[in-house]
Amino acid sequence: MSRDAHLSELGEFLKARRAELSPRAMGLPESGALRRVPGLRREEVAQLTAISTVYYTRLEQGRIEASIPVLIALTRALRLDEDQRDYMLELAGKENARPRRRAAQKVRPPLRRLLDSLTDTPALVLGRRMDILAWNPLAAALMMDFSRIPEEQRNAVRLVFADPTFRELYVDWESAARTTVAFLRMEAADNPDDPRMTALVEDLSEQDPQFREWWAAHHVAHHAMGTKTFRHPVAGDLTLDWETLACPTDPDQQLVILTAMPGSPSHEGLRFLASWAATHQPTDAVG
Repeated sequence: MSRDAHLSELGEFLKARRAELSPRAMGLPESGALRRVPGLRREEVAQLTAISTVYYTRLEQGRIEASIPVLIALTRALRLDEDQRDYMLELAGKENARPRRRAAQKVRPPLRRLLDSLTDTPALVLGRRMDILAWNPLAAALMMDFSRIPEEQRNAVRLVFADPTFRELYVDWESAARTTVAFLRMEAADNPDDPRMTALVEDLSEQDPQFREWWAAHHVAHHAMGTKTFRHPVAGDLTLDWETLACPTDPDQQLVILTAMPGSPSHEGLRFLASWAATHQPTDAVG
C-alpha cells in the first residue's frame, strides 16, 4: 500500500472510531442540537486531543502525516484498545513508536535501607506515575496504612482524588490536588507512550470532574520540594516541608521525605506521632 493510501486509510479509521463515541460518554456538554453525523464531531475530537480542528480535519482527509504525540493523544481521545492503537501507528508509519511493556517496579535495595533508617521522619518511595512503591511506619501513621490498598491501586494521584482519607488529611486539598495533577502532567510528557499512564488518566478523568478539568488545563510542575499542612486526627495540624531525592541508579524512583522545623509545634507533633505509631500502627512497610 502506498503512503497516500495509508494516510487515506488512517483517515477512514479515525472517522469510524469517532463515530462510535458519544459526547456524554466523553464528558462533553450536549447542546441538544440535531447532529448530522453519528458520534463525535471533528471539532470535539480536536478539543479532546488539544489540536486544531483544521489539523484534525486534514488528518481525516489523508492530507497530512500525524506526529507521534498527536497519535498518542488520539489513542486516549478515541479510547483505542491496544490492537487499534497498533493498527493506527502502522498506518501512520510509526510502528517503532508502539509502547514497550515495562517490568513492574520494585524499590531499589539502597532506597529500602535508607527508608528503614528514617525512624523519626515520614518517608516513602514513588515510582513511575507516582506509584507508591514503599514507605516507612511513620509515613503510614501520617497518611494511611498503604498495605491495605491493592498494589495496582497504590498510586499517590489516585489516592488524592479517590480516597476520602486523603481528602480529609490535607488542610488545603484543592491546592494539593492541583499540584499533584501538574506533577502527573510532567511525567506524562516524559513518558507519552506509557499505557498504564494512559489508563490512569482515563480512569480518573471519568471518575472525577475536577481531575478532568485540571488535567485539561495542561499545567505542569516538577515534584522537587514544597510545603503541605496536614490535619491529622491524632497529632493535629502539621505543617511539613517535603523534598524528593532521586535514585542515581534509577531516576524513575524517588525518595520523598517530610520534615518540620526543629522546635516548632509541627516538629513536636511528629515526635508525638512517632511515639503513638510505635504502639498503635503496623510496623511493616512494603518494598
